[in-house]
Amino acid sequence: MSALKNIPAASAVVLAISLLAACGQKPEGAGGPPGGGMPPAEVGVITVATQSIGLATELPGRLEASRVAQVRARAAGILQKRLFTEGSDVKAGQVLFTIDAAPYQATAASARAALARAEANLTQATALAERYKPLMEANAISKQEYINAVAAQKTAQADVASGRATVQTAQINLGYATVTAPISGRIGRALVTEGALVGQGEVTPLATIQQINPMYVNFTQSTTDVLRLRRAVESGKFKRSGTDGAVVRVLLEDGSDYGQAGKLLFSDLSVDPTTGQITLRAQVPNPTGLLLPGMYVRVRLEEAQAEAGIVVPQQAVTRGTSGDTVMVVGADGKVAPRPVKVGAAVNGQWVVLDGLKAGEQVMVDGFQKLRGNAPVKPVPWHPAASGAAPAGAAAASAAPASAASAPAAAASK
Repeated sequence: MSALKNIPAASAVVLAISLLAACGQKPEGAGGPPGGGMPPAEVGVITVATQSIGLATELPGRLEASRVAQVRARAAGILQKRLFTEGSDVKAGQVLFTIDAAPYQATAASARAALARAEANLTQATALAERYKPLMEANAISKQEYINAVAAQKTAQADVASGRATVQTAQINLGYATVTAPISGRIGRALVTEGALVGQGEVTPLATIQQINPMYVNFTQSTTDVLRLRRAVESGKFKRSGTDGAVVRVLLEDGSDYGQAGKLLFSDLSVDPTTGQITLRAQVPNPTGLLLPGMYVRVRLEEAQAEAGIVVPQQAVTRGTSGDTVMVVGADGKVAPRPVKVGAAVNGQWVVLDGLKAGEQVMVDGFQKLRGNAPVKPVPWHPAASGAAPAGAAAASAAPASAASAPAAAASK
């Protein structure tokens, strides 16, 4: 100790560094790399493999009833009864409201009486014409008298036809006093109450019926996406999803999947010049009535299938203004960035359209362990254990710390 005190300060620093270097070295074959350096850092990787992938696009949409009918009062009068439960399902032809029918019943009775009078006149005119015919042939009466009798018969026939039309019109108006459902569906709230005067001068709305099974969902898609997918299908790179074309899935407002697939009905023939969007409509079954008109949903439109598609976890892709890149581990253990072309997201993963090949190792976890161009040790990455550091890496990081503590203790002595 007395000898150390006589050493100058600069020489003491050099001596301490030499002791640290000597303590940190390990002989070859003792488990460390040649030369006593740090072991390669363990990073989580996935091995790229091709698979059949459904290319999907998520778009915002609104639900709409497949059929909508407004129940209106076509007869003027006092509303007497409401014969349905608001919010219930009704059948076509079911009676919904009754309007005071007394005036229409009186009009119908008057029309029937006028028809009976016209029919009686027709009977009399017909009998007179038939009696005058043989008399005219025998020159017992003039020909003009016979012509007048035939004209009276035809006038009576016209009066009967007019009377029948009047009776039919009166029956139609009388039928309007009983308001029935034009379609089957779910009826909303009543827009008027008993005792209200309806149909006076205008057709009064009484209620609305909407058919909600199936439902329509309307959404828009950009022309760029439509053209890109069509060209990919025509070139043979992708194929259509099934025999009925595009498959539609509906995501509810809470993010959950609706559970029943729909089908694309049509796309509009024109493009909105202000937005460059094409309007599309899909049909979705709704047997339980969970979907309601006007609801906001997300539409997942699966338009094509990539037979040799590649997917990688989203955390493996670095997205920027200059493009998307992934870190690829080579055969020598070194990591290099690779530009890729990313498509749509499928189940939390990006679809890689270009830039990767089957069998390559893409780095997913352990980016913070990279040290320049130093090689790494790739280990399989599993989503469930992605948040935990590999045990080997933890042990490796602990070893240098313990080795460094020994020289420090020796130096302090």
